[in-house]
Amino acid sequence: MSHTDIERPDAESSEVSASEALLVEPSRLSPTRRVLTTVLRSRELSIFLVLVAVVVLATAKNESFLFSSDGWRNFLLNPSILVLLAVGQGVVIITRNVDLSVGSVMALTAYLTGRLFIEQPGLPVVVVLAACLLLGAVLGLVNGALVAYGNVPALVITLGTLYIYRGIMLTWAGSDRINAGDLPREFLRLGTRAVLGVPILTIIALVVLAAVGYYLHTARGGRELYAIGSDPDAAVLYGLAVRRRVLAAFVLSGALAGLAGALYTARYGTVSSSVGNGIELQAVAAAVIGGIAIFGGSGTVWGAAIGAFLLVTINRALPSLGIEDFWQRAVVGALILGAIVLDRVLAARQARRLAESRDHA
Repeated sequence: MSHTDIERPDAESSEVSASEALLVEPSRLSPTRRVLTTVLRSRELSIFLVLVAVVVLATAKNESFLFSSDGWRNFLLNPSILVLLAVGQGVVIITRNVDLSVGSVMALTAYLTGRLFIEQPGLPVVVVLAACLLLGAVLGLVNGALVAYGNVPALVITLGTLYIYRGIMLTWAGSDRINAGDLPREFLRLGTRAVLGVPILTIIALVVLAAVGYYLHTARGGRELYAIGSDPDAAVLYGLAVRRRVLAAFVLSGALAGLAGALYTARYGTVSSSVGNGIELQAVAAAVIGGIAIFGGSGTVWGAAIGAFLLVTINRALPSLGIEDFWQRAVVGALILGAIVLDRVLAARQARRLAESRDHA
């Protein structure tokens, strides 16, 4: 046996693909290659390419879909409220929970916005936005306390508070309706103005997205949210503040739903008791389609935001392609099912690769 024959197995065993190195020992890759490999393998890129394909097809069928006076504006503006809800929902789902009450919280704060301007004329817009954020955070705190300290499944708690908060909204508003004439022009301009072609509501949503995404990626508290979602029992044994982190996730979700309610009023200029019906399911769908695992522990709010854009764009594009309403809903359902199946497949593949890497080690 030659010296070359003896050394060949060691050489082959030392060769590790970029994907395996990224999974097992990312420090072996250069920073540039690590970033490039992460981006190319990300679920977010896949969802973004689907979004681009939908826009291209719809624009090819009808140029006014994007290249019209309102086409580009609507493309950016329409998903902005759902982006806020999807970001909050994404953080909650990462912790292996769900918040079904965001639609009702949004309705309450939307009506609160109108009542504040009616009863306190001249009230600064910033004060109203702060009041909506505070109310949303308090309602989220109720959800989080019941889930984290009551040890009751989030699905049950938030389904209950969905109806409770909606009932409060119906009792408070009754048949009353907030109209654009009840709101100051300065506030309504939030829903119509743009900066360098980008609507203000979209800028607000992107700033929130960037702040939350940066926190999850860089802060210790953000990484702990992923650890909790991956294995809550192990997180407790490791000494993580599981209850406090889960509570914070629900508070954030409630606060963003509160902000979404105020911005909804600025966007549409009218509020009725039906505001936000069903939007909580759209927020969950956006997060799941965007790559956040429904069982927690993985995904990003960037993906949730892209999922929100994709959902809104599909609902706007399919009618222009001549597709009936039934099939529009079927497409969204297929995307959700496909995202869940893909998540399970990728999780199983990752577990298998980790096991093989340990065996080789």
